[in-house]
Amino acid sequence: MEAAIQNFLHYLEYEKRFSKHTLSSYQIDLTNAKAFFNAQNISEWDKVSESSIRLLLASKNSQAFSPRSLNRQLSSLRSFFRFLVREKHIHDNTALKVLSLKTSRPLPKALDVDQMARLLAFSENDTSAVRDIAVMELLYSTGIRISELVSLNVTDLDFPQQQVSVMGKGNKARLAILGQFAIKALQQWLQVRATFAHPNEPALFLNKRGKRLSTRAIQYRLYHIGIQQGIETRVTPHRLRHSFASHLLESSHDLRGVQELLGHTDLSTTQIYTKVNFQHLANVYDQCHPRARKFREETKK
Repeated sequence: MEAAIQNFLHYLEYEKRFSKHTLSSYQIDLTNAKAFFNAQNISEWDKVSESSIRLLLASKNSQAFSPRSLNRQLSSLRSFFRFLVREKHIHDNTALKVLSLKTSRPLPKALDVDQMARLLAFSENDTSAVRDIAVMELLYSTGIRISELVSLNVTDLDFPQQQVSVMGKGNKARLAILGQFAIKALQQWLQVRATFAHPNEPALFLNKRGKRLSTRAIQYRLYHIGIQQGIETRVTPHRLRHSFASHLLESSHDLRGVQELLGHTDLSTTQIYTKVNFQHLANVYDQCHPRARKFREETKK
């Protein structure tokens, strides 16, 4: 059973070009499933039945795993069994017979325009601050993912065309638009970057040792900058991506355009931002419409 898992992970890494994070998730899910099936005296994948999978999910449910976690486990098994069917190790994808659990999709949390202005007003004179401002301006200007940002190289920037080349999920390349504030911040960063970058180092964003900046380092810096700037909610790279999408959709109402800029394959993924905007409008209505105010006052009595 373990050899089949390793073959599948090898396939995902070298043929599908999945990220290390995605590979780790698959490995955890499949290793946990193998351990559970072994405890049920099932030692071969072709012996795993629909009822066995249901027992696995019921066991995880009793351990207070969320519906999203259970669906991820089921999705991992479906993908794995699809691979085994293709390789003719099993005859049937039994995981397809088990229905996914219904889950409520959480709305993305964005910073409002005032919070973003306060965050981007961050100003210090050291090299790290110049870099951090460029990171925040780039995230908010383009809406790119943190994984896409840390993999950027200097040569990906095209200031004359006001764009940056981004390698997204599944090794899909796209162009993101650079605003004037992002260009200015990046140009200021490039001036100081050259003072400690190692020769032939391609990475756009570097740490103090001249090495490519990590995802964790950016998350840490944004968290503390948010506190320093008095932002009431936790600041994360993904929250800046949500802010980019929400603010752009509020102004343009161009769902397809926002989809392209975010690098979403499925429009339904982008449509969740329309719910955020509607929720915002509903809150405004509740606060401002005379009939809503009157109803709220009467219910308090």
